[in-house]
Amino acid sequence: MAFYSEDDKAEDYLFKIVLIGDSAVGKSNLLARFARDEFYPNSKSTIGVEFQTQKMDINGKEIKAQIWDTAGQERFRAVTSAYYRGAVGALLVYDISRRQTFDSVGRWLNELHTHSDMNVVTILVGNKSDLKDAREVPTVEGKDLAEAQGLFFMETSALDSSNVSAAFQTVVKEIYNILSRKVILSQELNKPGAPELGNRKTVVLQGDGNQEGNAETKKGCCSS
Repeated sequence: MAFYSEDDKAEDYLFKIVLIGDSAVGKSNLLARFARDEFYPNSKSTIGVEFQTQKMDINGKEIKAQIWDTAGQERFRAVTSAYYRGAVGALLVYDISRRQTFDSVGRWLNELHTHSDMNVVTILVGNKSDLKDAREVPTVEGKDLAEAQGLFFMETSALDSSNVSAAFQTVVKEIYNILSRKVILSQELNKPGAPELGNRKTVVLQGDGNQEGNAETKKGCCSS
């Protein structure tokens, strides 16, 4: 997987991905580390919604990931709910050193499913893995919850960069793989108007929900 600057060339596909989770779990720093290789130790809570873009090459196709950082503070939830719509990927982030952020995962999943137009490729991310002495959520609990909910799972550290790129790449690759399988299936069935890879469209995934991937656990995606 290769990365491109914003001005290199037009992308083949645009994937909308949302970052969700409680306030102060490190969503903005995960995005900053992934998109710009930066970290802000004194970053403040995001107000409203902002997004960054990152271009990647997968199997010779250029993919533009448009990553939305949704505010975690409760008073902004009504403002940001519209931004879930059209998302085909999500990173649901909790802080391994704050149990209450892990306890909120179910609520965030419900909100994602309520406001999304379809099921999205989702990875559960236990952030701040560098805070080993302050850990309140064992790794096995994150894995077990992800497996129970059909999510990918990974622990990350925006501070030291551990698994940050891998978490985003896992989501993007799985979206692309699902899209590719659906294109092949459509072409095999000779359906009229079968999509073709490489026509610069914003991707909306619909169809069966039986695809599986593995980033320590599995994720089914994209049923209508």
